[in-house]
Formats: sequence, structure tokens, C-alpha cells
Amino acid sequence: MAIVETRKLSKVFKRGNVGAVVNVDLESKEGEFLVLLGPSGSGKTTLLRMIAGLEEPTSGEIFIGGRVVNELTPRERGIAMVFQSYALYPHLSVFNNIVFPLKAQGVSKEKRQKQADWAASLLGISHLFGRKPRELSGGERQRVALARAIVREPSVFLLDEPLSNLDAKLRASAREELEQFQKRIGTTAIYVTHDQVEAMAMGDRVVVMSQGSVRQIGTPADVYDQPADTFVATFLGSPPMNLLPADGVIVGFRPEHFLPPGVADRTGEHVSYQFHVTHSEYLGAERILYGNLKEGPFAGRKIISRIPATHGSEISDGNVYSFAVANRDLKFFDAKTEKRTAPRKLP
Repeated sequence: MAIVETRKLSKVFKRGNVGAVVNVDLESKEGEFLVLLGPSGSGKTTLLRMIAGLEEPTSGEIFIGGRVVNELTPRERGIAMVFQSYALYPHLSVFNNIVFPLKAQGVSKEKRQKQADWAASLLGISHLFGRKPRELSGGERQRVALARAIVREPSVFLLDEPLSNLDAKLRASAREELEQFQKRIGTTAIYVTHDQVEAMAMGDRVVVMSQGSVRQIGTPADVYDQPADTFVATFLGSPPMNLLPADGVIVGFRPEHFLPPGVADRTGEHVSYQFHVTHSEYLGAERILYGNLKEGPFAGRKIISRIPATHGSEISDGNVYSFAVANRDLKFFDAKTEKRTAPRKLP
């Protein structure tokens, strides 16, 4: 295990002097599953590639296990990386794909066999040793790529959207398997994704990135419940947080906290609004209600509510209802900086 740290790490591409990564300060913990989350173009993959040694930083330092590794090759950094494409050699068997990095290092045949057996047993793929990649399912290919990465027993495990090629059902099961696998081997892992569900489900901590900068680092609960700014507030959550600007402040609350009659009055101190429901979506276990507020400082503002289907049977499109949000669930953001501020009196 090793701690990965970056100090003022930046990457500027010459075309237009665009900063792909801008002054990123980051420090992992030993053995943690750290997720880099952000939309396309946020710099998360570039950051991962700089840590791996596949991309040269414009400025800043990278530490792995307490030593500066800027000048070291990927092999010398003691890392292993799994790519989105898996990058398996189509002409080699599963066994030979797994032991390829060991063979390249001149490791003895006996040790290669021992390491391959160990990695395959962890991932349950020993029975696939004789097959070629074309004979494997997507999930099996992913396991082979993971096995090839861990046979070297790296101090850091880097994963660049390794589940994105799987279908939805297989992706969910692979996500759970990957998380449990990382816990078993105890190796520090840094995982890149644009999928907030993956980030929330898998990460010990989540690094939310946008336009090359880190917006917030925290546990999944931290970044969801206490967003640092309006970007984090709206990027995490589906539907996103409701944001209502007025008098120099932006008031925010999650759709699941905007509650209908019969539920709102059990939330303690709260504020009520007249909610005109224009249309709704039935999603089985829940309903998503869309509409606008009818009165007060936020009159006319669009709003979304997410409620359990069992609570919404009496709510129909086109009608106005008294909805409410608990004071404790209100978030406040400065209208100029869009950063979260202390609670205040509603406008």
C-alpha cells in the first residue's frame, strides 16, 4: 500500500494554453478507494495519467509512497493501471495475458505460475486460463485485465472507467465485485468515472472535478449532503438539487426533501410553498414531479420533487399543492461565487 499525493499539479496543452488540470492538491489514504468524478473534459483522466507516468505534468509534483516520482517511468512507480478498453492481447491466452508483465520483467516461470494462480483465484477466473479474449464475455475480460494488473503486486491501483463497456446489469454486479476485490487486496486504488452512481457506491472518498480543478473532496455523504458549491450540488443527484436565486443568495434543496402534504408536517420546522405540478414521471418505486412555485420570492421558479410512489397517489398533474422543505435541508450559496455559505434567513 502507498499514499498518493499531488502538489500544485498542472497540465497545460499548448493549443490555446488550455489548462486540463489546474493546481491540483490531492492526498489519498493508505488502502482507500478514491474516486475521481466529473463530466467529460473535467481533467480526471489527465490527472490519473500523470500519476501513472503516461502524461508529463507542466508543473507540480507527484508523490507515491512518500517519494517524488515525476522523473520515474510507470514501471518504476510501482503502479498498475486498468484501462477502459482492457487492452488484452487477442493472440494470447488468458494465462499469457495475465503473466505478460511478469515475463517482460524476467520473472521466473515458477513465480509467474504462482502469481497467476493467486490473482486468478481472487477473481474466480482460473478456469479461463486456456481461452482467448474473443471467447470471453465483457465481465470476464474485465477480470482478466484486473488479474494482469495485480500480479505485479503494485502499491497503487489506477483504474480509468473500467466498467463503461459493460451493459447496465453486468455493470452493477461488476461494480460490487470490484469494490469487494479492492477491500480484499487492500491496495490503494484511484478510480476515474463520470458516473455518479459508481462514485457514490464505490468510493471511500470522492474527488469532484470540473474544468481541471478540484471542487470538493469528501465522503459520498459529504459531497451529496454538504456540497461545496452549486456545481457539486447539481452534478450529484438525479434529479439535481433545486436552486432558487433571490437577493444575492441561492437557496438549494434536494428534490427528495421537497415533500407533499401528510409528509411535510412531520419534518419539524419547515417552510411551505404552493407547488403547481405540471407533469410527473412514474418510475415504479418513486415519482418525479415537475412544476413551479406559485407565490413568494421564488414565484414562477421551476422546481422538482422526488417522492415515494406510495405518497403520491393523490397528486395529479395540473393541480396546486402545499409542499414543504425542512429548514435543516436548506442549503445556501453566495450568488456571486456560487460557494456554499452559512444558513441565513430566507428572502
